[in-house]
Amino acid sequence: MTAFVQAQPGESINSLWDDARAAAMSEPELLLYRSNLLGSDLRVTNFGGGNTSAKVQMNDYLTGETSEVLWVKGSGGDLGSIKLEGFSTLYMDKLRALKARYRGLEFEDEMVDYLPHCTFNLNPRAASIDTPLHAYINRAHVDHMHPDAIIAIAACANSKTLTQTIFGGKLGWLPWQRPGYDLGLKLEALSCDQPKLDGIILEGHGLFTWGDTAKSCYETTLAMIRLAEEWLHENSKQPAFGGPKSTVLAADVRAELAARLMPVLRGKISQDEIKLGHFDDSAAVLEFVCSQDLTALAALGTSCPDHFLRTKIRPLVLELDPAAPDFDALLAGLDAQLTAYRADYTAYYERCKRANSPAVRDANPIIYLIPGIGMLSFAKDKATARIAAEFYINAINVMRGANGVDQYVGLAEQEAFNIEYWLLEEAKLQRMPKPKSLAGRVALVTGGAGGIGQAVARQLLSEGACVMLTDIDAEALAAAEMNLLKGSSRDNVASCRADITTEADIEAIVHATSLRFGGLDILVSNAGIASAAKLEDTTLEIWQRNQNILVTGYFLVSRAAFRLMKLQKTGGSMVFVASKNGLVASAGASAYCTAKAAEIHLARCVALEGAAHGIRVNVVNPDAVIRGSRIWDGKWKEERAASNKIGSDDIEEFYRQRSMLKLSVLPEDIAEAVYFLASDKAGKSTGNIINVDAGNAAAFTR
Repeated sequence: MTAFVQAQPGESINSLWDDARAAAMSEPELLLYRSNLLGSDLRVTNFGGGNTSAKVQMNDYLTGETSEVLWVKGSGGDLGSIKLEGFSTLYMDKLRALKARYRGLEFEDEMVDYLPHCTFNLNPRAASIDTPLHAYINRAHVDHMHPDAIIAIAACANSKTLTQTIFGGKLGWLPWQRPGYDLGLKLEALSCDQPKLDGIILEGHGLFTWGDTAKSCYETTLAMIRLAEEWLHENSKQPAFGGPKSTVLAADVRAELAARLMPVLRGKISQDEIKLGHFDDSAAVLEFVCSQDLTALAALGTSCPDHFLRTKIRPLVLELDPAAPDFDALLAGLDAQLTAYRADYTAYYERCKRANSPAVRDANPIIYLIPGIGMLSFAKDKATARIAAEFYINAINVMRGANGVDQYVGLAEQEAFNIEYWLLEEAKLQRMPKPKSLAGRVALVTGGAGGIGQAVARQLLSEGACVMLTDIDAEALAAAEMNLLKGSSRDNVASCRADITTEADIEAIVHATSLRFGGLDILVSNAGIASAAKLEDTTLEIWQRNQNILVTGYFLVSRAAFRLMKLQKTGGSMVFVASKNGLVASAGASAYCTAKAAEIHLARCVALEGAAHGIRVNVVNPDAVIRGSRIWDGKWKEERAASNKIGSDDIEEFYRQRSMLKLSVLPEDIAEAVYFLASDKAGKSTGNIINVDAGNAAAFTR
């Protein structure tokens, strides 16, 4: 995967092509190299957007003869991370033969069904609907990108004239048309009729460029983007978005208000599908949300199809005056604003629908703009919410560029609907894999740096949850996060160092979780210590330390999580990781056993109050989880060995033989039980205890 380029504002887009590296590459490998370079810079194209292709002479596996094969980015995928297997391969002679099958615009969607019959070498990668846009252009190499600077020109009222003025005949121009077979034929005609063109601008959409080699195509793409950026910079005369209207609130205030708002908003829009949130208060966003033209421009909607497929046709601007921010009034007005947005979206659907249109989809906004604060985005998973925000920033940049030199024009409503409810897009949605069991859920795991904490986090992540880890040991916590990131996306994992016995730290954890993911659905209280001492040797410090961490700490975390879940109004699940010692007294561990018993009883009390709000609270009781446990790395192991009159190296075997099943209990075993209780599989269980101890008759619950 190519690393993304972190460009500074105003920094020129320069070629990263390495001739020495490219010299040993085949044509497909050059296509891959070019694609990764283009996709590595978000100024060139956004995540998942854009297409690249190359027409390559290859040996036909069936006939042994040479055939011209189109290599083109397959359906889905991202140019920055694509591999060779991400490209579709199709016979060019068969693609050209498809022209005889074309029956006109009314039937162009059926042409997609013919593409599999053109597949070269039984390639399983499905061809995208953009395949004809590459196949018929009369050049060996084609790039289709969505740079903000180019779309700004494409979205101007006088787009055609500006294209001629800026590019001086290097780029042609075509009016807006939904991507498809007919547009592919128009691109072919333009590339043949005007062979000196380096590409075209498609109104309201983006850029096509081409060349005879992979390198020339890549460098032409960059050259056209640079030319657009430079021209816009030199000719922009209008203040951005009509100039500032409201002040930007301080960064800490923005974060606090966003963290308070997100769970409430999330609860109101997650009735049919639970959603995850993302907060962005970057400079571009703040300039837009604090501008004179915010409301008017937001109402125009986006132009590029890639933008509104991710963001909906338009955002919701929330009502807040940064000069006198009234958060309570903002909350009080949410229902009315959301109701109005849903009604407007449903009316849009009714105005534009066809006889065969898919049913109306979720009518809630995806993008929320808040003057003085920034932008929120909500979607089915964290990555989609983040990417939606990135796409709307692209739209902001487009509006800034277009209005600076001309007048921004959003895509016509019917055309937007035709893209959003395109049957081919619907078919793509229907092919998406079924969501995992914890998709859309946010989990907070205390004691996250320990063996059980990491195992629990790993299990929840594997089932689709997002996880916030917390632990008092900052160094161990950072290492735990890095371990989890080896198998999970950074979108889904975060950490926040905290001491759970401190109210301020607990509030910081909840704030960080809400700001990062939008709310909280699962609390796994797992922070712990262990101590052993005869009663007469148990000091007040030992007693209070056990009480502080295992009782007070669990109380503070559960109280904070309870308040947030209650505010969110979507229910929730808490799982307390207690101990067999909470049910069975052990000699020489009165402080620990008493605290664990209190922990279990606290869970039952919270379960009683939580039931009315759909908040379930259950307990997992481990016993003798030695491997991977940080507790057993310290004095506890020596103390328990001494108590049982065995050597410390024999402790695991001792506990295994003591169990009824003669098995060792591992952190992963605890994680399985936690997952069950946290998931909908245990949706009718609260106030319960699951012992994971390989069998201990004394600990049987009764």
